[in-house]
Amino acid sequence: MNNTQEIEKVKDWCKKIKKERNRIYIIERNPFKDEISWMRNKVFVEIDRPREIANKHSVVYDSPTNSLWEYMNGSWRKIGK
Repeated sequence: MNNTQEIEKVKDWCKKIKKERNRIYIIERNPFKDEISWMRNKVFVEIDRPREIANKHSVVYDSPTNSLWEYMNGSWRKIGK
């Protein structure tokens, strides 16, 4: 599986969880840490949680922009395109 497919897999999972839970924001343990190498050191996946208050050891999914973010070198950066 290439990086683009992995990113889409994480995004699809986030969309599914958001639809199931129907909450403003959601914090879940990272279910991909054993499966996707670049997710290995991420503790949580946070869905629609503002990056200003999100855990720096998480991946943040932003549903309005359909993008994933990670904290690296002192700032949040978008994962993928």
